[in-house]
Amino acid sequence: MIDPLAEVVTLLQPSARFSKLVFGASPWRIRRTDTGQPFYCVILEGGCRIAIDGHEPLELLSGDFVLIPAAWGVAMSSLDASPSVAETLAPTVLGNGEYRIGGMERTIDSRMIAGHCSFGSPDASLLVSLLPQLVHVRGEARLATLVRLVREESSEQRPARDVVLSRLLEVLLIEALRSTAETNAPAGLVRGLADSRLAVAIRGMHERPTHAWTVAALAKEAALSRSSFFERFSRAVGVAPMEYLLSWRMALAKDLLRRNQGRVAEIAQRVGYSSASTFSVAFTRHVGRPPTQYAREEQGAANGA
Repeated sequence: MIDPLAEVVTLLQPSARFSKLVFGASPWRIRRTDTGQPFYCVILEGGCRIAIDGHEPLELLSGDFVLIPAAWGVAMSSLDASPSVAETLAPTVLGNGEYRIGGMERTIDSRMIAGHCSFGSPDASLLVSLLPQLVHVRGEARLATLVRLVREESSEQRPARDVVLSRLLEVLLIEALRSTAETNAPAGLVRGLADSRLAVAIRGMHERPTHAWTVAALAKEAALSRSSFFERFSRAVGVAPMEYLLSWRMALAKDLLRRNQGRVAEIAQRVGYSSASTFSVAFTRHVGRPPTQYAREEQGAANGA
């Protein structure tokens, strides 16, 4: 059976390209601005508060994991930092990827790993739009095991420490996405898959992207009326059913074009279009470049041309 979440994660090509071990000595408060980069934070000991633009502040405790697939503004503070606490100076560099926040004379009371992921796919922005805007995981046994491994690895200077940490953080990222499969998850693919009726329709689109899907046909797959399916899908996934299908077909087409997996006419058929011309018009409208130009430029970029 096709696993839509696995497909999206595979196409995203996630990797933990940068991380730092941060020691906090309360009270402290910092703010950073990111250019839409994927941000994550693992609380190893103690806790902190985190506020992401557009979201209510969260209290993070030991064992918690937060992933923001596209971060813009992030504010963090110690648990005891009152609103009157001024913003702390830049973290002190300790070396070996370790940093300290708060006065050097104060006792360290929290430890965390924070950093950025990389999504290798040139189409990452589209795929990220299918994921929740914010992932906060607590109390998951599997995730707790991974956090413990990260904690142990980060505290010892073993050979290949950075490589092992990178791999563990990649697994943490994927496991965190899987752990959000609940009805109160933010709108996105994961929440859609948590709805058993919608999951049937989503898997149908992924298993048979070449099928001539309509809203009525998808509603039938989900055993819902057309109007109920449309409203339920749009609310859970965050986009209308046919918009999701188009986005997925275009993501597949881009991947095939980048990897030179056939002529335009062949790729058109593999993503559900009856003719190369119909596909080319849809692709150009969606991407802003004709498929032949997209393939040439992306393959040239990959080859360092």
